[in-house]
Amino acid sequence: MNCFYHPEKTAVGLCKFCQCGLCSECAALVDDVLACKHRHEDEVHQLEQFTARNFFQSKRVASAYYRNATFYSLVGVLFAGFGAIQYRFLGLQAVFFIMTGLFLLYAAIANYLEGRKQK
Repeated sequence: MNCFYHPEKTAVGLCKFCQCGLCSECAALVDDVLACKHRHEDEVHQLEQFTARNFFQSKRVASAYYRNATFYSLVGVLFAGFGAIQYRFLGLQAVFFIMTGLFLLYAAIANYLEGRKQK
């Protein structure tokens, strides 16, 4: 591949913003990635900041899933336990509590597994 701006020179890499081949004369190193010198340096810097922010936010998303999983599991156990204890007194209403508790436990497992994907 040749340089986009100097077709007679061999490219050393690609600009992260425009994906054009760059020779060593045209390449500028911005945040450990290449950019077109005097053309796309600011844009590449903004892209790198955006990527770093997204990476940081993804860590926060995982912790939110774990927090939700903990809450759903506690409430699910309470609902299912209450329904099981009160079954002989409440009958069909107790089955509703048990089913709600089981659904919340399912939601807890789903949130836990989704949190593991986000790591």
